[in-house]
Formats: sequence, C-alpha cells, structure tokens
Amino acid sequence: MSEAERDTGRRIGVVIVDDDALVRVGLVMMMGGAPDVRVLAEAEDGGEVLELVALHSPDVVLMDIRMPTVDGLTATERLRALPDPPEVLVLTTFDADEHVLRALRAGAAGFLLKDTPPEEIVESVRRVARGFPVLSPNVTRRLMDRVAHADHSERADRARNRLAVLNARETEVAVAVGEGRSNADIAARLFLSVPTVKTHVSSILTKLDLNNRVQIALLVHDANLLDEDRA
Repeated sequence: MSEAERDTGRRIGVVIVDDDALVRVGLVMMMGGAPDVRVLAEAEDGGEVLELVALHSPDVVLMDIRMPTVDGLTATERLRALPDPPEVLVLTTFDADEHVLRALRAGAAGFLLKDTPPEEIVESVRRVARGFPVLSPNVTRRLMDRVAHADHSERADRARNRLAVLNARETEVAVAVGEGRSNADIAARLFLSVPTVKTHVSSILTKLDLNNRVQIALLVHDANLLDEDRA
C-alpha cells in the first residue's frame, strides 16, 4: 500500500486526457498495475474534461498538450479555475517548452515526458495527489531559459511587484524554492526548522495567491532574483 493510500484511506482517482488511443491504453495499463491508483475515465480532447471531472471528482488529471479541439493548456486553465480543482499532470515532449511553462503558470502540478518509465509515471501521480509538484530542477531551468524574452523587462517588473508583499524571510524562502531546493535544504541553508520552512511556504502561497511551489519558482525566475538570472 502506498503512502498516498495510507494517508487518504482510498485509491487515487485519475482521469486520462489524450487524443492518441494507444497512449491512453498504455497509461490505463500502467495505472492498472498500481493497487492504490484507479482510472476513473478517459477523454480524447480537452473539451471533455470539465464534464468528466464534475462526474468523477478525480484527484489527478493526466493531460496531453496537443489535442484537436481544446488543447491541454486551455483545458488546464479551465480546470484550475474550478473551486476545488484536481491536480493536473501535463504530458509533454521537449519541443513544447513555452507550452509547458504556460501550463505550469496556470497551476499544473508538473509535467512528464511521454517516454518516462511506467513506474515513474505512477509514482508521479502519487506525488501530485499528495500535493508535491513533479519537476526536475535541471529540466525546469532549461525550460525557463528557452522562453522568449521579448517582454522580459515588463514581466520582471510585474513579478517584483507581486513579490513585494513578502517579508524578508519569505523572500529568502521563495528564492530558495526558485533554486529547486527542498524544505530540508532550505532549513539547513537559512538555519530554520523544516516546520518553519513549511509555514513560510504556505504563507507565500497564500499571499501570492498561488497553487504550488512550481509557480513560486517561476515568479522568482521572472523577477530575476536568482544568481543565474542576474549573471
């Protein structure tokens, strides 16, 4: 039994949204091999997902990006605007960097490459169901560095204005989150306890009206607060 199942006492409900029938079959098979995960429904287009979520109340939606009618980016934005939205895990490839960033800014819990090993996909579903984003800091940095910088200055000003509501300690924690550090790493670096770091992260999310650590990291990056940004 997984940690997620122990914590919730029930199986993790998943909705799969992908226009490729073979991909859906593969994902259903992957999920079917996990005793703590169950597939509630499938959709071949993002336009179907709101109805399926209302009907089945999943914990996680596995979302493709490129679909014929309503793409996964638009569907993610619609889902995250719901009062009690499921977590969204985006399926993508390296050639969709800017699309991935749009999904993350919309509140997606992270992304997976479609060639990710099956056991990692299942574990990623478990992680986002527990509220942990699934992102590799190194890959995230590569994605962010590929974003077009035409509006970089204006975006940086907007980001700094948003971050101005944080106090000095919260800003330090936010920057550490932007560097991809775990709560334990942040605690050691700032000489804080892990529970105190968690409290600061929760306060940051509340003050900035964000959904997860991924959005904190993106905002810090936009504000040029990382050493790499200022180099």
